[in-house]
Amino acid sequence: MKKDHIRISKFLSLVLRHRPERIDIQLDEQGWIAVDELLAAIRKHAFPISLETLREVVATNDKQRFAFSEDGTRIRASQGHSVKINLAYKPLQPPEILFHGTAKKFLPPIRQHGLVKKRRHHVHLSPDRETARKVGQRHGEPVILEIKAGEMHRAGISFYQSENGVWLVEAVAVEYLQIPEN
Repeated sequence: MKKDHIRISKFLSLVLRHRPERIDIQLDEQGWIAVDELLAAIRKHAFPISLETLREVVATNDKQRFAFSEDGTRIRASQGHSVKINLAYKPLQPPEILFHGTAKKFLPPIRQHGLVKKRRHHVHLSPDRETARKVGQRHGEPVILEIKAGEMHRAGISFYQSENGVWLVEAVAVEYLQIPEN
């Protein structure tokens, strides 16, 4: 990803996931905003970007953090919001095992409380170890946790999947975690 695209992606994450008020926009109840409204607000409050650049940033984002509506007139973050929205994802049956990447320094509270969403809408789970490792290494020495997703689902816990393949769940109790010893 180009350096300028990284800067734009980080800014989009900020305003579409956490602080839309930073550029005086309002997301609808499902996190969408009209593309032309977003571009006008970015031009007014930050730096200008074209529709073509926005499309390129969305298409080339390695984590596919953003999605356009089917008609291409609206945009939203795929998941990871700290602002109140309803992504309207339908419950799905997850794979038997999912993964969560974290840093070694976060293991003590995880061993005690499991995985909690904190200020986000959901706990994020990965379908593969490599993705989980990449997530975990952002915060220090990575540790990959195995999640007994199939068992959780059979116990009545709902799972959702965002447009970019990230699995979402309210929380993961300690009994559903496989935590490495070291």
